Amino acid sequence: MSDCPTLTRPIAAAPRRPGLFARLRASILLARQRRRLAALDDRMLDDIGLDRDAARAEAARPIWDVPSHWRL
Repeated sequence: MSDCPTLTRPIAAAPRRPGLFARLRASILLARQRRRLAALDDRMLDDIGLDRDAARAEAARPIWDVPSHWRL
């Protein structure tokens, strides 16, 4: 039986999709980050390379509107 490659190779686990709690937590954290971004003053926004309009536009986005690489 040692000639059988399936017995010596580990079986890869199927990728798991995050549960509802993880997705909810990520959404809450994103909403909090966007609220904090909207609260920054102009000096702080300048430090991170954003202007007031860009910060307002980002803060106004809904929680499901995120780049695809952020999605769980």
